Amino acid sequence: MEKRQLTRVIAIAAVALVVFAVAIFAVALGMSQGGGLFGPSGDRIAIVRVTGVIFDSRSVIGSLQRYANDDRVKAIVIRVDSPGGGVAASQEIYQELIRLRVEKKKTIVVSMGSVAASGGYYLACGADHVVANPGTVTGSIGVIAEWYNYGSLLDMAGLKPELIKSGAMKDIGSPVRPMTPEERAVLQQLIDRMFNQFVGVVVTARSGKQGLDEARIRALADGRVFTGDEALENGLVDEIGNERTAILAAAKLVGIPGEPVVVEPPPQKSYTLIDLLTQTDVNEITSKGLPGGSPSGATMQFGYIWK
Repeated sequence: MEKRQLTRVIAIAAVALVVFAVAIFAVALGMSQGGGLFGPSGDRIAIVRVTGVIFDSRSVIGSLQRYANDDRVKAIVIRVDSPGGGVAASQEIYQELIRLRVEKKKTIVVSMGSVAASGGYYLACGADHVVANPGTVTGSIGVIAEWYNYGSLLDMAGLKPELIKSGAMKDIGSPVRPMTPEERAVLQQLIDRMFNQFVGVVVTARSGKQGLDEARIRALADGRVFTGDEALENGLVDEIGNERTAILAAAKLVGIPGEPVVVEPPPQKSYTLIDLLTQTDVNEITSKGLPGGSPSGATMQFGYIWK
C-alpha cells in the first residue's frame, strides 16, 4: 500500500511539474509579445521602432516578419526616429512594408519622432498613413556620397600609393588622389539614378495629396528639411500628432473599437565595449555597424541621409 501511495505521489508531482513548466512558458511568451499573463487576445496593433542611422535592415525586417503571419495583428505602427542611412537598407525596409501591405494585408502607419528625414522619410512612403509631430524634422529627399581625400597628407609624409587596376574606373573615388572630371560624371550619374528612385517612391506615395504631382515633388526634393506642420502643408505627411495619435489612427483604419491592444517586440540587445572585448564572434557586432563606422568597410557610401 505504501509503495502504491508513493507511486501516486510521484505521478502527481510529475504532472504538477509539467503544468508549472507550461505555465511559465506561456507567461514568458505572453510577456515577450507585450501582453499580460498569457498574452493579449483578439485583434491588436504592433509597434516596430526604427531608431538611429539605418546601417542595416535585418533587425527591422526581422521585427516586421514577427507579425507578418499573425492574423491577430491587424496593423503595424512604425515609429521612426532616424536621419536615414544607407540607400539599399532604406529601400529594403520600404519594400518589406509594401510586401506586408500587399501580400499580408497589414495596415501600416508611420509615427515620426524627432527626426524622420531622407531614408527615414523614404520608408515612411511605404505606409498607408503618416503622422508627424509639429516639430518633427522630415523631408531631406535626396542622396549624398561623401568621403575624405587624404592624398595631400601622404605627400607631406613622403608616401606614394602604388596601384594596379583592370580598368580606368576601378579605383573611382580613390581617397589618395584627385578625382577626374570623367569620374565625377560617372558618380553623378549614380547619384541621379538613386535620386530618381527616391522621387519615384514619393510620387507613388504622395501624388494627389494637397495637390502634389511629380513636378511639385521634385521642387520640394532639393534636400531641404521641413518641420512636421510644414510637411503637412506640403502634402508630405497626413496628420499631426504623437505616437498615440498614430496608434489610434491605425485602430480606426482597421476597425478596432475602443482602446487597442498594443504589442511590441522585445528590445534589441545594445552592444557595449565589454561586449566588443568579450564577444567570441565579433562579426555579430561589427556587421551591425558601430557608431561612426561603415558596416561595409567601403571608403565611399551612398546615403539617403540627412547630414
